[in-house]
Parts: sequence; structure tokens; C-alpha cells
Amino acid sequence: MKKISLTLAIVALMFVGCKSNPQPVEEGATVYMTTEVSPEALIKVYQALGVTPEGRVAVKISTGEAGGHNYLKPELIGDFVKLVNGKLVECNTAYAGMRTNNDDHAKVIDDHGFNTIGGVDIMDADGEMQIPVRDTTYMKYNIVGKNLQNYDYLINLAHFKGHQMGGFGGVLKNQSIGVASANGKAYIHSNGKLQDPAQLWQNIDPADQDKFLECMATAAMAVSDYMKGKVLYINVMNNMSIDCDCNGNPTTPELKDMGILASTDPVALDQACLDLVYKHQNAEGDDATSLIKRVEKQHGVHTIEHAEAIGLGTRKYHIVSIDNQK
Repeated sequence: MKKISLTLAIVALMFVGCKSNPQPVEEGATVYMTTEVSPEALIKVYQALGVTPEGRVAVKISTGEAGGHNYLKPELIGDFVKLVNGKLVECNTAYAGMRTNNDDHAKVIDDHGFNTIGGVDIMDADGEMQIPVRDTTYMKYNIVGKNLQNYDYLINLAHFKGHQMGGFGGVLKNQSIGVASANGKAYIHSNGKLQDPAQLWQNIDPADQDKFLECMATAAMAVSDYMKGKVLYINVMNNMSIDCDCNGNPTTPELKDMGILASTDPVALDQACLDLVYKHQNAEGDDATSLIKRVEKQHGVHTIEHAEAIGLGTRKYHIVSIDNQK
């Protein structure tokens, strides 16, 4: 009996020892990544999320300004859009160009080949609507394309690159400026002061840059809230010019493609992509210097900082590579 009791005691101590030294748990949100940029890789990184969108699915992209060529191409995203039974969505712009009105925007959509994969719903073609914001420091509401109300689930499919005003563009920008109507874009860019694109650009004060970035975070959170959190996020890190797809003559990218990343947390996802750029080992013909300078000139990281501060997500993350998964 004594031998049995001693054995049980040793086993119990071993068990307690194991309990007191658990395996380390990775903190933060999970970000899945593949270094491949292809239709198959896009589907694979989406499937790694283990989330199945239900109901009417909107896939938010940028259709790209006329003359530009870095936007996500139909041949890259078409199979994915079909798989999720989604509808591509976009809104009109607030700057002079070929996407400021429905007719011209529709021509760009056709010219860029999106009609070959089901076309694009210009969500503010028939008007706009106000949705609530939690952070009312500068914005009292968000103004989005009216047709957002026609969807049950949002897939935020963004092209990660630089941006003239935001420093960089990823899923946070795609869900804020990208989902806003033309008037809504003016409202965000002016920090809640203007709703008329015609009055916007001559009234932009560079001293208000951080306010603008905070408004982007606020607007992105408003869309997430409106969709009741039924949103998933994908950043495609290819053709990473320092200029946005809204530029019809973007600077040639100096940085090679890095891959595709996906998460259910937009803050973690944009932070992970930005970190990949900052940690990049530069080489001839593959240099992140210009993109980093663009981000820092516009204090782009502040959008991520404020998005975390207001509760949209976390900047803590761990990357899970899916490249070796069968």
C-alpha cells in the first residue's frame, strides 16, 4: 500500500509540475501569410481563417484610377470572388479623376476588366446613408454608400501599398475611405468639417494630419460595427508603389512582392504588413526605403495606433505561415 501511495504521489507531483509550466501561448491576433501571390494562394490564405461568410457577401476592392495598373487584377481575385459567392463593391471618389461619377466610374470598371468577373456595385450610385460612430471626437457619424445595407457580410480585400495622404493603404483605409461615399470621403478627410468634395482640397490643413488618420480609424470601426463584426480582412502585398491605386500615374514600385496576409483583426493585419516592410532586408531592385519614407512623412502608423486605442483590434499578433501546409 505504501509503494502504491508513493507512486501516486510522484505522479501527482509530476502533473502539478506540468501544470505550473504550461506551453507558451502566443499573444495577440493570428495573421495567416503566404509568400505566393496567385489566385490559388489567395484562396488558400482565406481558407486558413476557417470562416465561412453567410448571406449576401460584399467584397470591397479598389477599382483603381484610369491609367493606373497596380490595382488587384480580375485574373488574381476572380476565382476567390466566385468561391465566396461575392459581389465586388466600391464607391465613387472625392478627387478629380475618372471615378467621381457613376458613368465614368462604370467605364473604368469595364476597362479594368471587372465586368468579366461579375462587375462592381458602386454603393453610392443611388445615394448614401449615415451610420453611427463610437469615437465622436471629430466625426458625429460616418457617411457610406447606401448599398452597404444590401449585404450581410463584408470581405475587405485590400491592396497594401503606399498612399499620398495616409502614408500607406491597407484594410483600415479600404474600410474607411473606401466604403465612404464621395461626401463621406470629404467628411473623413476634413476631420468632420466638410461634406462637399468641391470644397475639400483647398481646405486641407497639413497640421491636422493626425486628426485625419484618427478619422479613418473611426470610420473603419463604424463599418465593422454596422456589419455587426461580420467582416474578414485580406491584404495583398504586391505592386507596392509609394502611391495609391487612386493615382493614375503611380511611381514604379521599388519593393518586390511579399505575399498575401489575412486575419479577422484589421489592426493586427495592417500592423503585420507594415512590420514586414520595416524589417525588410534591402537589396538591389528590392528596396523598402521609399515606401518607409512615405509612411513616416504622413505618420501613417497613427491610423493603426488609433484603431487599437478605440477598440477595433490589437497591434499584437503572430504570423502563421501556410506555405508548407498541404
